Amino acid sequence: MFPGLAAAAAAHRCSWAALCRLGGGPAVARGRSQGWKNLMTFESFTSMIPSIHPQISVLNQVKLYSTNVQKGGQGSQTPRTDKAPPLTQAAENIGAELKAPLKQDPLQVRVKAVLKKREYGSKYTKNNFITGVRAINEFCLKSSDLEQLRKIRRRSPHDDTESFTVFLRSDVEAKALEVWGSLEALAREKKLRKEAEIEYRERLFRNQRILREYGDFLGNTKPRSRAISVFLKGPGKVVMVAICINGLNCFFKFLAWIYTGSASMFSEAIHSLSDTCNQGLLALGISKSVQTPDPSHPYGFSNMRYISSLISGVGIFMMGAGLSWYHGIMGLLHPQPMESLLWAYCILAGSLVSEGATLLVAINELRRSAQANGTSFYKYVMESRDPSTNVILLEDTAAVLGVMIAATCMGLTSITGNPLYDSLGSLGVGTLLGVVSAFLISTNIEALLGRSIQPEQVQRLTELLESDPSVRAIHDVKATDLGLGKVRFKAEVDFDGRVVTRSYLEKQDFDQMMQEIEEVKTPEQLEAFMLKHGENIIDTLGAEVDRLEKELKKRNPEVRHVDLEIL
Repeated sequence: MFPGLAAAAAAHRCSWAALCRLGGGPAVARGRSQGWKNLMTFESFTSMIPSIHPQISVLNQVKLYSTNVQKGGQGSQTPRTDKAPPLTQAAENIGAELKAPLKQDPLQVRVKAVLKKREYGSKYTKNNFITGVRAINEFCLKSSDLEQLRKIRRRSPHDDTESFTVFLRSDVEAKALEVWGSLEALAREKKLRKEAEIEYRERLFRNQRILREYGDFLGNTKPRSRAISVFLKGPGKVVMVAICINGLNCFFKFLAWIYTGSASMFSEAIHSLSDTCNQGLLALGISKSVQTPDPSHPYGFSNMRYISSLISGVGIFMMGAGLSWYHGIMGLLHPQPMESLLWAYCILAGSLVSEGATLLVAINELRRSAQANGTSFYKYVMESRDPSTNVILLEDTAAVLGVMIAATCMGLTSITGNPLYDSLGSLGVGTLLGVVSAFLISTNIEALLGRSIQPEQVQRLTELLESDPSVRAIHDVKATDLGLGKVRFKAEVDFDGRVVTRSYLEKQDFDQMMQEIEEVKTPEQLEAFMLKHGENIIDTLGAEVDRLEKELKKRNPEVRHVDLEIL
């Protein structure tokens, strides 16, 4: 257990054996060993003491060397032997050192003031603001109940108002408990009001249906709505003209097919029928696209034009191209002789004139829109910026070409008497309709997926933001076309905190702020000072975001929705 004591005993036995060998036997050795007892005891003691005191060592003779300088300048080293101090004196000195208290310098510790971290928890709503409408609806309060609460003016998120009044959510919750007594009573009241709201909506729906039936019976005397006025100009006017003309062409072409039995005339009749139905879908899409945005559709219904155009393209492919191919293939497999084609030629000539007039109306409208957007006619059509007019343009172009193909094939059939040419004409019209439908489907799908605006326009919007002093950089820019000339712009903005802080300081009283700084003596006072001005600086940053959004919309009227996120 004590290795130091074992080593001391072993050394003692060795020294005893050595004394016996020197002579005199055990008695002499016993006498000579008396002088070694104290030394061995001390050695065993020193072997058990840790080496924290370097002055404790095995006591023995210490040999010192000194240099004697002779006359000749040569020195010689001679050993000089000094005797160690007595053992008792050395032991007393070491014992005194061990008993003496350790001298330690006073520690100087500098305590760093650290603000205690607050644990807010997973759901912390104490500092949340709530509007008066939400307080009344969600907590079943009255406007008179809110008059007793603290009112806070905050910056409004809407463009038409500068600021609005909000309340602390904790105050509203406390007031609701005061009014209703408990959370269970509040929950019951919410359930009752929800049931009353559902019943009110059902009654409102029934009343609206009754009013609609009453208006249909007595006649509608309301002023012209926005959905009707949209068909008096622009793409709506083009669609209505096309519906009227294609409807008449469809009727006369079916009469000619019944009279002649021509496959090409049947294809043209089906072509006009599909055009009329598709343009009806376009009219429905236009009327829906001008509806006012609601909470369920905050960005409006402008994409309804692309949806109706997409359905129109699918309808052209299924009805127009599909039936034309079917009738052409059946004519090739089972050719039949045709009657006189005179009336068919007359109807085709009338269709050519009417379809050509509709095509000119669509071309003029697209050229006017392309000039308003500062782009070329071809680029405007290929990008499908106006899907409704695009459909009319392509359908009428296909109609004019289809009339020419049908007339040519019918003429070859009249000259040669071979009905196969007429069937080939039906297949040609079907192929033409398939190409048009494929183009409409691809362009409208691209628009519905969220197509970006032109790179030049994106660069102009980005440069406008980067030229502002408070903006350091713009990242992750996304500008998508919402249809009807509306653009949604989103970007990550890296603001310059110094410029934002300086804009805040320009509105402050420096003397008052210096006085507040001089009064800061404790960490609590420093926390209160920083919280006060930190919140105001954050509000200033929000005001900078609002200012940039308004300026972006003002200089670019096509930008309707701006989302600037702070990086």
